[in-house]
Amino acid sequence: MGSLRARTLIAGMVALATVGFAPAATAAPATTTGIADQWSKPGPFAVTVEALDSTHTVYRPSRLEKHPVILWGNGTGANPKTYDGLLRHLASHGFVVAAADTPNAGSGQEMLAGATTLIAENSRPGSRFQGKIDTAHIGATGHSQGGGGAIAAGADSRVITTIPIEPGPQGSATALKGPSFFLGGQFDTIVVPGLLVIPRYRLADQVPALYGELGGATHFTPVGDGGGFRGAIAAWFRFWLSGDERARAEFFGPSCGLCGDGAWSDVRRNAKALAVPGA
Repeated sequence: MGSLRARTLIAGMVALATVGFAPAATAAPATTTGIADQWSKPGPFAVTVEALDSTHTVYRPSRLEKHPVILWGNGTGANPKTYDGLLRHLASHGFVVAAADTPNAGSGQEMLAGATTLIAENSRPGSRFQGKIDTAHIGATGHSQGGGGAIAAGADSRVITTIPIEPGPQGSATALKGPSFFLGGQFDTIVVPGLLVIPRYRLADQVPALYGELGGATHFTPVGDGGGFRGAIAAWFRFWLSGDERARAEFFGPSCGLCGDGAWSDVRRNAKALAVPGA
């Protein structure tokens, strides 16, 4: 494992250090069928975007009830506006999204600081978030370097599930505390799935883990509104953070919707994921 891990880390660091972000217009179009039919559509909540503190932007339901939290990490050189459509989409499905305002979220600490702020605000008298944050249901996701940051954040006991999107080399998959959904792009030449994503999925055998590779996707497909990844991301968090049973069959059981969706070029489930009951 040592030599493979070393090659993986070196390749990832070189890629992330030398390649910047292209505009969303350069993303290859991804097919949106199957799982995307339901979950890529906007949710029922109107969305408000505002500063959470000096280092985070929050995307949240305009009318606060009690909501799970998603911590977001940007890719290298990017900011939350780079992924505005995706973050709005998640908020529309009932999540409070704390997006770190940094182009360097790989440590995971910048993302976890958003959780710390929201947990404090949940208890602070007079806060708009007082009593409105489901502190027991916090997830982490991010793209590229931010995907590596999500893996790093997933070692924190407050984070119960993660979605690393085309992740950089940061964090340790063996330290993840909860179910994880690793996402790769079929035509990603920066974070090459076979070198940098699948090996990390395999290492996460201590938790239920899935690997999903979106057909036709490049490294820039997640930019903007998340492209063909958007529906799967929303469904995963709806199940693990919101307890939405409609999303269970998308990932688990013999009728796994993602597994039979032609938009995905490769889907894998580890032993612990195969043991999660279906619908």
